[in-house]
Amino acid sequence: MHEWMGDNGHTPHIVVDASVDGVIVPQEHVKDGKIILNISETAAHNLKLNNAAVSFRARFSGVPFDVWVPMKSVLGIYARETGQGMIFSHDTDTAEDNVGETEVETTRSRPHLKVVK
Repeated sequence: MHEWMGDNGHTPHIVVDASVDGVIVPQEHVKDGKIILNISETAAHNLKLNNAAVSFRARFSGVPFDVWVPMKSVLGIYARETGQGMIFSHDTDTAEDNVGETEVETTRSRPHLKVVK
């Protein structure tokens, strides 16, 4: 998404849950536990995006800051110009999520599909 937005002349922004462990962002810019970060090539220097985290150096109110955002804290990405983007859901295995799972499995009927060679 980041690459596509940049290729199309849009400015990619990510929404980050700043309360997640390991998030390093300027706390004075956190609002309601979240922060929106501009991750365009012009704003985010030394940008590194991988499956573990997003990291870069940026200026906040003129002061340079090294940002570290674990991927589990990224809530979504959108283009500033259009507002279009993607919201991410982070699946968590909790006991509450699994309640009733066995009931659903026992009520399912046997599949009617066959493997054809």
